[in-house]
Amino acid sequence: MAKENLSIVVLGVTLLLLAETWAQGPKKRLAPPKPPKAQCCDEVRSLKVQVANLTSLLQELSRKQETDLMNVVRQIMELDKQNRQQEARVTEAESKYSEINNRVEIMQLQTLQSATQTSSDAIYDCASLYNKNYRISGEYKLPKDDFLGTPELSVFCDMETNGGGWTLIQRRKIGLTSFNRDWKQYKSGFGSIRGDFWLGNDNIFRLTRQPRQTRYAEYGFFRVDNELNSYKLFIANYSGNAGDSLRYHNNTNFSTNDKDNDKCVDHCAGLRKGGYWYNCCTDSNLNGAFYRYREHTKNSNGITWYGWHGSNYSLKKVEMKVRPVDFQP
Repeated sequence: MAKENLSIVVLGVTLLLLAETWAQGPKKRLAPPKPPKAQCCDEVRSLKVQVANLTSLLQELSRKQETDLMNVVRQIMELDKQNRQQEARVTEAESKYSEINNRVEIMQLQTLQSATQTSSDAIYDCASLYNKNYRISGEYKLPKDDFLGTPELSVFCDMETNGGGWTLIQRRKIGLTSFNRDWKQYKSGFGSIRGDFWLGNDNIFRLTRQPRQTRYAEYGFFRVDNELNSYKLFIANYSGNAGDSLRYHNNTNFSTNDKDNDKCVDHCAGLRKGGYWYNCCTDSNLNGAFYRYREHTKNSNGITWYGWHGSNYSLKKVEMKVRPVDFQP
């Protein structure tokens, strides 16, 4: 009996030891001590101040960059304006120089050469002046034509090109005169005789209606009808090296932006920006818009001659001239 009790005691001790082992288990790790609350708040405030300072600095830099950019843009615009003004001054100076030079030459001519004009010695055009030994190119005055009832007419005579005797009916060289005009303006003419101009359809009719009606230009025959027939164009006998780009306009009426006389559904004068003998619409457009360098190949409404440079190349300078077919230099 005592032996059994001992066993129980030993078992009890064992259970107690196990229980103590289970109760102890692994020990928990201790958390690091928290920093004092006052120190944490100071660091946050310092960071906020730094962020605010950086934000303010970035805003100031952005405003300065915008200001500098606006200043650069203003300087570019001012330089562009000054450049345009300078170009206008140069163009004006060239025009004035040309005008003064022509006046001096004609005054010298009139001093050295004088010719008495009689009724049988009438001056019809620059070819008539040439035959009276006026050989300097410049502005001249043709007397009034009592038969046609036309007044005195100022013309520019080319006494040098291909023998001289040419009466200019059109010139484009400066680009300050718009050729997008109405019927009335093309009828009477516009521009400056020493600069860009259109002599006027009535005046062209007067010149081409002389007893010698056939005129040389690029063509052996050139004639313009009167206003009742819409200044219809008649040409023939092409010669030259630029291509026959006026043939397409033969037997066509003159059209302007306010009078559509072309042979097309489209309003060619409106599309091509000038008055001309439009068909449907052009192989040439000598009264089209004037384009300067770098813009002269981008449009089809410029001063074009298809047989030479195609339909999108605007010529820098063009002149149309007439003279009697029987003229002898």
